[in-house]
Amino acid sequence: MTTRVIAGRQLRIAVSGQSDIGECRRSAKRLADGFGFDEVSEGRIGIVVTELATNIVRHAGSGDLLLQMLDDGMVPEFEVLAIDKAQGMRDVDACMRDGYSTGGTAGQGLGAVSRMSSTFDMHSMEGKGTVVLSRIAGKRVSSLQERAARVVPFEFGAISIAVAGEVECGDIWRIAEEGSRISLLVADGLGHGPLAARAAQAAASAFTARPFDDPSTVMQNLHRALTGGRGAAAACAELRPNELEVNYSGVGNIAATIATSERSRGMVSHNGTLGVQLLRVQQFAYEWPQGSHVIIHSDGLSARWTLSSYPGLQARHSGVIAAVLYRDFARQRDDATVMVVRYRP
Repeated sequence: MTTRVIAGRQLRIAVSGQSDIGECRRSAKRLADGFGFDEVSEGRIGIVVTELATNIVRHAGSGDLLLQMLDDGMVPEFEVLAIDKAQGMRDVDACMRDGYSTGGTAGQGLGAVSRMSSTFDMHSMEGKGTVVLSRIAGKRVSSLQERAARVVPFEFGAISIAVAGEVECGDIWRIAEEGSRISLLVADGLGHGPLAARAAQAAASAFTARPFDDPSTVMQNLHRALTGGRGAAAACAELRPNELEVNYSGVGNIAATIATSERSRGMVSHNGTLGVQLLRVQQFAYEWPQGSHVIIHSDGLSARWTLSSYPGLQARHSGVIAAVLYRDFARQRDDATVMVVRYRP
């Protein structure tokens, strides 16, 4: 059975005027180049990015477009997240109708964006703003055999953005999947900038080499790999869907939660710095209620969030949930990473 290790490369573009729309489109083309997207798929990407950036300018005034290539080494997906903090949509169904308030653009509104996407979802809340998610696969899956092979047992969303003024992000995330085996990593290199990014990449490489070791063993592997460098905080979660259980180990300031619509349960990380001072490694087992989310984030996000504050958000795609948490709880002085995962039996 083939192990997939999913990683992302993300770009944040602030959108507030017409000139930013063209920059979004050009950046999307540069990001997609080299990943085997055919002409039709590249056309879809261009229309989706143009439409979502235009919606931000026209209806929100300003916001962010997050562009990311989700690469598992087999079939890449181009992801677009449109995020704003405007008044939100009063009638989401009306906004989904073709041509709604977007005359003159390359597409026909959010309805067209939805049809061009392999994955589409959104959340809008009056007084909070709107998040729209679109993913476009690098190629069409044609045969039934290929289609069955591409059905993954989980849904995920992940955002990792460098602090303003830095090019390289000192945080990383990885997801390893092999059948029903799922392992997650979030690592935060100390500080930010190139040295923090180097530490985070070393953590990612150590995880990728042995992703299905017990989470406590993963922490020890990372500690050895990071020795002599900047050091990092990290957390690893092994998801066990058949047992409805999460095995977890964390070192340093990484927050991890199992969240349902009614309550959230935090998972314990110990003090220390991987590669510098490993005081204690311990693994914990937690119940994982069906339909709940595993949410792991760096200290670039405040931990003072609850999903219950956002009616309907729990039912949305994990990528939308990650974007809402990033939008409302990211700190301005640090890299920020958040991963959200839900098992889909």
